[in-house]
Order: sequence, then C-alpha cells, then structure tokens
Amino acid sequence: VCFIPGGLDCSISFVSHVLGKVCVHGRQKEILSVLVPRLTDLTKSDCIWQRICWRLVECVPDRWMEAVVLGFVQRTSGADVLSSLLGNLVVKNKKARFVVTQKLLLLQYSHKTAVLQNLLGYLSLDGLRRALLIQVLQELLETWSSSSAVKHSPPEQQQYISKAILICLSHLKESEIETCRQELLTSMMEGVKCHLDSNLPQIRRLGMIVAESISSKINTDGPVLKFQYEEDDETRELKSLLVQTPPFCVVPSLADDDRNEKADAVPPVVLESNKKPHTAAPVMSDEESDAELDSDDDLVPYDMSEDKELKTKAPVYIRDCIEVLTGSEDVDKWEATVKALESLIRKNPAATREVSVELAKILLHLEEKTCTEGFVELRQRAQVAVLTTDPIPVAKYLTSQFYSLNYSLRQRMDILDVLVLAAQELSCPRPPGKTKHSGAQKPCIQLSPGSDSSKDWRRIVDERIKSKTRRFATGQSQVELASGPNEFSSVAGHFFFPLIQHFDRPLTTFDLLGEDHFVLGRLVHTLAVLMYLAVNTVAVTAMGKALLEFVWALRFHTDSYVRQGLLSCISSVLLSVPTERLLEDMTEELLETQSWLGDVVEKDPDGDCRRLALQNLLLMENLKKKLTTVPS
Repeated sequence: VCFIPGGLDCSISFVSHVLGKVCVHGRQKEILSVLVPRLTDLTKSDCIWQRICWRLVECVPDRWMEAVVLGFVQRTSGADVLSSLLGNLVVKNKKARFVVTQKLLLLQYSHKTAVLQNLLGYLSLDGLRRALLIQVLQELLETWSSSSAVKHSPPEQQQYISKAILICLSHLKESEIETCRQELLTSMMEGVKCHLDSNLPQIRRLGMIVAESISSKINTDGPVLKFQYEEDDETRELKSLLVQTPPFCVVPSLADDDRNEKADAVPPVVLESNKKPHTAAPVMSDEESDAELDSDDDLVPYDMSEDKELKTKAPVYIRDCIEVLTGSEDVDKWEATVKALESLIRKNPAATREVSVELAKILLHLEEKTCTEGFVELRQRAQVAVLTTDPIPVAKYLTSQFYSLNYSLRQRMDILDVLVLAAQELSCPRPPGKTKHSGAQKPCIQLSPGSDSSKDWRRIVDERIKSKTRRFATGQSQVELASGPNEFSSVAGHFFFPLIQHFDRPLTTFDLLGEDHFVLGRLVHTLAVLMYLAVNTVAVTAMGKALLEFVWALRFHTDSYVRQGLLSCISSVLLSVPTERLLEDMTEELLETQSWLGDVVEKDPDGDCRRLALQNLLLMENLKKKLTTVPS
C-alpha cells in the first residue's frame, strides 16, 4: 500500500482496476494474501485508511467485483474485519449486493463455514445492512421449504443452505424475530414436511435440526419442536452455529475502588470452599425422630440369591407354535415361542412345509405383545427361515401381498427385506448333505479311553510331522471353500417377476408412483439385489431384459434415492447377464441406456447418481473390450 505524501488528493480508481483485473485473472490469492493483512492493520485505528479502503473496493468495475468481494470474504479473519474493509459496499453497489446476497448463498455451495460466518456476520454489523440480512434469511427459508429444491438440489447444497439459515438465526434480535415470527413459522412447517418426505436420512436430519432451531427462536417461552435423531459431529457442528460466539470477548475493566471491594469480598468464599467440610449433626424434632424409627430401612431383606427364575418351556412342534402365536393369552409362553421359532423351523423342514404359507401369514401380521428384546429381528429371522425352507409357495404369498390392500408401508418393506435376506441365504453355497449338526467333528479313530493323548492325538501327530519337515518356501495354506448347488437358481423367478409386474397400478392406500416413493426406492434396490444374486441362473436373461424395461420407465424419477436404485439395477444387469446375451438380446435397450447414463453423468444434481452412472459406463466399455479380445 503506497502512502500519499503531502496530504494531496488523488484518485485510486487505477489501483482498483489493477486489483480487479489481477483477481479475475486467477491471481487473487497472491495479491490479497498481502493486501488484506496490511489493510487490516491500517484500518484498525485510522478512519482515513478506512475511507481509502472503502473507496478502493467501490471503484472496482462491476465485471470484476465478484472476484474481489469473494477474495476479501475468504481471507478476512472475522466479520468485524470484513466490515471495516468493505464498509457499506453492499448498500451502494448493486453488483456487490447480488454477489453477497444471492450468488455466494443460493447459487454456490462449495465455500467453507467460515466464509458463511464472515458474510452473514458482516451483514449484521450495521443498521443499513441488517435489512439485507432479513431479506437473505427470507430467501434462504423460501429455498429450504421448497419441495422442488429439496428433490432436485444435491445434499451438499442443502446442507450449505441449512448452515446459512442457522447463522442468520443466530444474528437476529428479539424485535426482528417478533416482526417476522409468522413467516418463520410458515416456512418451518412447509420446510420440515418437504425434508421428512425425503428418502435420504441426511436430508431428513437437516430438516429436523433447522426446524428445531427455528422453533426455539420463535417459541422462547412455550413448547418447542423436538425430534429424535442420531447425534454425530455434523449434527453438533450445525447446532453450534445457532450460538453466536463473538471473535473477541472484551471484558470492561473495573475501577480501582470496585476492584478492591471485589478482591476483599472474594477471599472468604474461596477459603470457605477450600476448607475441609465439617458436617454438623442435624437437629431433629420429636416428630422427625418418631418417623425415623418407624421407617422400613432397618428391615433385613430376604436372601434371594438361591432363587431361580422359572422359565416357560417353548413348544416343540410347529403346529403348537401356531396355536400359541394366534390364540394364547400366556405372555411368557408367547415370548418363549417367538424366541425358539427360528431354530424349530430349521430343525423340522418337513413339518414346516405343511403349514409354511399359514406360518408366513401369521409372522407377517405378528405384533409385539410384550417388550421382547430384539422382537423385530426374531420375527424377521423366523420369516427368512420359513421362506428358505419352502421357497416357492411362501415367495408367491409374500409377493402377492406386497401389492394387496390394507397393509402398512412398514409391512410392505418387511416383505422386501425378507425376500432379500432369503435370496442371499439360498444363493450361498452349502455343502450337500449338511445337517444341523454341521459343527460336529468328523469321525476319527479313537484310542483307548485311558490314554491321555486320546483327545489330542491328531494335533500331536501334525506338530511332529511339521517339526520334522523341511520346507524351502511356504505359502498361505489354501482353505477349502464351501461348495454346493445354488438353491436360488430354481426359484429366482418366483422372487423377482411378481414384484416387477404391478408397480404402476395405484391402490387406494398404496401409490408407488405417487407419495409412496420411499417404498418404490426400497423396491428398486431389492430388485437390484435379486438380479445380482441370480447370476448363472436360467432365468437371468429374461430377468435382465424385464429389469431394463422397468428402469427405462422410471429413469426420470424426481427422487434421488429411486434414481440411485435404478442405476444399481443397471450395474446388476451388466454383472449378472452373460455378455453374449446382453449384446444379442438387449442391443437396443443397452444403446438407449448408454445414452441415458451419459446424460446422468453430465446433468444429474445428485453426486451418488453421477458416480453410479459413470461406473456403469465403465462397465459397458469393459464388457465391449472383453468381448472383442475373445478369439472367435
């Protein structure tokens, strides 16, 4: 910074032009890292230098104003410093006002939290600029409460806007909150509904936190909103933004007389707290002493250490379990039945097959009678056991009930979870002839019972052989992998095709293509898993063709969770269907899908969708290369 000799008047517009041109050509960091600290020191105590600095920024041409303002906001150490450097620039210059109140808050979202704190703190430090702070808060809340913005903007931008709202709320005064209380309440109610309708947990939690913060500001005396969500670092950071922490805490110094008086008053308290506490015997009245004598504290409790809890015996037959679950009033017996049902089903597959559909129906409608620990998991494991024991009839029943009337969304999602878990279990290789006693040791030669080495003879022999064997190179011992037939191969179609048939038929209480898009997202992800597990099955080609048509019908869905599931379906098709069948039977579908994936990579607002689309394009290229390198 050049000093002006002799106190002569001069124009600094040339310096402003140089500053703007340097910043807009990418040298913003180099010049402002030197200029901002120097101007900060000069403007701390000199109002002349403050006016020079304000004039320096005001004379920057509009086409370069954004680069200069952004550089100042990013490199100042606090809102008060930024206010002394820029002054009321946002009030005087329309371009600067647009950059500060619109572009940096609503159109960009890559800046750090410190930038937001500098920016919004700068607007709050002057009476002329506080009107812009209220305006910014209203526009942020309008975007936050817009269902279209929640659906189409990426989670990073929604988090950025939520942080800006919380920082604005921290700067509001009581009088300002009172004037815009009704607008805050309306925006809160609309915004929290949009966020809770989202399928992404991160978006729902953002809505809860912002709604709680607004509620605490407008209802200081009455009840406030309170949600249940998991506390993590991100949540704590967001909540901390609501508490305004000034950069410098200046404590006013006391006068000498006051300081002396307080110094004289403090030592007795300190000495009192440092003394060893002496407990005086309480003085009790006659009534209190009589009550003390009549208390039950002197009674000796019974010794119950040898007592054993009476355990209710669980049923041993499947049909008895059905009777207990449907009609028994004995709560202990019902709980014991729920806990023992899975193992009983797996031990008695023949008896289970006789009543498999009836048992699946009971478990689907089963509700918790007592506070049984892990009830949801116990019921789910029993459902999976029934489905894996008798796959075809139970799968037909569950898939038909998914599109039936009078089921809650929770029950429909339970059906999808059970189908996925059962498909995973059926597709895992199990050695033929494996029984429930698979953990038992293989039969081996038994030595005489009196021999001490009868239990460990095999281990001893192996150690002797190992100690006397000389090896020149040792590698990892190869563990024999479990092998067996893929039991999911013959039943994959019964799991898959009924789920994909009626998705576009709205029911009275169930509309997948409407408001129940969360269940649609779960359905799409379920189909992707089933497709992936159907690799090397007979029906995999037909399943892949049907799934591509399903994806094509929903490719423009507005919910990002659904689109992520659709892209996962594409990955499952490319990984499961043989390459020859893909290129021969699904050529047109693949070409259309490839074009759509290119659009997703370029235009989709969700980062996960773009990443999945790019992975699918790479998979397609690898499959083409693999096919061309195979010799004919």
